[in-house]
Amino acid sequence: MKSYTLHVAGLTRELPLCRISEELSIGAFVMFSDVELTVACAKAILEKVPEFDIIMTAETKGIPLAYEAARQCGKNYIVGRKSVKLYMTDPIEVDVKSITTDHVQKLILSAEDVQRIKGKRVLALDDVISTGESLQALERLIEAAGGTVAAKAAVLAEGDAADRDDIIFLEKLPLFSNT
Repeated sequence: MKSYTLHVAGLTRELPLCRISEELSIGAFVMFSDVELTVACAKAILEKVPEFDIIMTAETKGIPLAYEAARQCGKNYIVGRKSVKLYMTDPIEVDVKSITTDHVQKLILSAEDVQRIKGKRVLALDDVISTGESLQALERLIEAAGGTVAAKAAVLAEGDAADRDDIIFLEKLPLFSNT
């Protein structure tokens, strides 16, 4: 299997290349189970972001990063859930279409989480920003909850996302042609 050598937060990882279409492959960046990488990336991101009150991520591979960043800075984090859970009261939701999923999903917050965000500066955090759809959904959810987006950050900016000036990221991740 082909791979891409990634250097991020002082560490090196080999990312397997995964075909997402006839023409295109992406480097599979998965922080699950890699504590060393998660700790180093959270530290490096926290050094780059402005002041914030709370962290928010989507129910994705960004959860370990959000947890570790919250642990390191001593602030709480909230997860935008992909489905309504029995414990949720008066949930609010937004739609999201990501490059890594084949259908429209939802991000949902309970009334309790809305209250935790209301009036707060929120760091929107994810592992990889590619098309930006997930990040836009997080932004809409934060705003619907009455919060303000303090910054949008990720470990990696994939493809054209690396050209954006409205996000903070540690490294670029190229897209790979299959031709």
